Amino acid sequence: MASSIPDEVMMNAALIKELADVAKDEALLQGVLMRTKETPNSSELVTYAPFTLFPSPVLKPVFHQALAVQTHFNTMVDKISQDTDFLQEALASTIEVDDFTARLFKIHQQILKEGRSQSIVLGLNRSDYMLDQKDEKTSSLKQIEINTIAASFGGLSSRTPDVHRHILKVSGRLEESRRVLANNPAAGLARALAKAWELYGSERAVVLFLVEEVQRNIFDHRYIESELWKRNIPSVRKRFDEVYQTGSLDPDKRLFVDGKEVAVVYFRNGYMPQNYINEQCWDVRLMMERSRAVKCPDISTHLAGTKKVQQVLTRPGVLERFFPERPEVVQQIRATFAGLYTLDMGPEGDNTVAMALAEPDRFVLKPQREGGGNNIYGSEIIRVLGAVKGSTERTAYILMDKINPAPVQNYLLRRDAPLVISNCLSELGVFGAYVRQGEHMVMNECVGHLLRTKSSEHADGGVAAGVAVLDNPLLV
Repeated sequence: MASSIPDEVMMNAALIKELADVAKDEALLQGVLMRTKETPNSSELVTYAPFTLFPSPVLKPVFHQALAVQTHFNTMVDKISQDTDFLQEALASTIEVDDFTARLFKIHQQILKEGRSQSIVLGLNRSDYMLDQKDEKTSSLKQIEINTIAASFGGLSSRTPDVHRHILKVSGRLEESRRVLANNPAAGLARALAKAWELYGSERAVVLFLVEEVQRNIFDHRYIESELWKRNIPSVRKRFDEVYQTGSLDPDKRLFVDGKEVAVVYFRNGYMPQNYINEQCWDVRLMMERSRAVKCPDISTHLAGTKKVQQVLTRPGVLERFFPERPEVVQQIRATFAGLYTLDMGPEGDNTVAMALAEPDRFVLKPQREGGGNNIYGSEIIRVLGAVKGSTERTAYILMDKINPAPVQNYLLRRDAPLVISNCLSELGVFGAYVRQGEHMVMNECVGHLLRTKSSEHADGGVAAGVAVLDNPLLV
């Protein structure tokens, strides 16, 4: 796909340098901010979050397809989270070999045994896609994953459209500047948090953001906090260790942290094994799950977002379990699935191993991990899979068809990085928000989008991992 900007602009080095300087200032003006690597826990010194100089072209039908299917993905994740037998079956082989998933599953089982303390469910997720370009004429939307915990960049992506509009105006592309889409995921995510807080029913109670030790991406959170404060909903930020020190449950299982009752726990941490640095972190997770606070996500919704569940959903007949009598919904969801293959022990898994070892460049090997930078490609697949092919350790992974998007030229603006034209690949994320109370779905919406772009030489990793940069779609 060609760049949305003509060559006379893209190849004019003096103009590009001038535009890059204007773009960085505009990003700072608009609040597209991150703390620095050197001082990640202080806002004394901040910089712009990395972003593209120009918005990237995205095919209009594909973009609208991704938005249209999001509420169905919300429903699907919610139904999976309530289907105990399905989660048990889907994750049986994974929990045998993956300690992290096994620990999460153990908490899930304990909550089932005790009975859930809260009938309000809040889901904020992001479904990520790439455009698979098999040849010049056909391209199709393919889902990479769905993030059901700590889905990031809803805040900063609400601020980037104005940056790109401004750059296009300065570069004399007024018509294109009008085509940069309005986008405000922060408001939509906050609306769902606010609805859950309201249903909890205590005006004194707070929304607790559970945050990481290193908080470079704090401004992404702050936009959502700000939307809550506009509604006079108080929020607090706490790390695992702080909740351990000052958190407790009262006899009614209400969660108190630092003397404040917690209505909603919004996990912006807790999605990777390294987030749980000691047993105290696991104790905190269990205490929160046992509490009456609304969890975003609760433990079963966290498990619904695992790679293994994603792979099981592609099997014939599985989607129909969650959408009986709704073939058109099944069709819409299934159209976005890439080929996913089991590595469970047995003939089917053996076949997957043989296929991957024969043509590793056709696939991506995915462990049960979130957070970017974990996937395995090319000759590395042969090394990793070769070592575990005969053992149950292989069931900690799934195999997925490699998606081949068409590269587009752009400039990636990063602090202290040279200003060079790059061949880039983009990934489209769509934010979903839903709130359910008992059997009643109170809210189910698609609340915005995120485009992230990286140089085609990088196989894996997101913005927070330092590989991808923020972008906006320019529909073509």
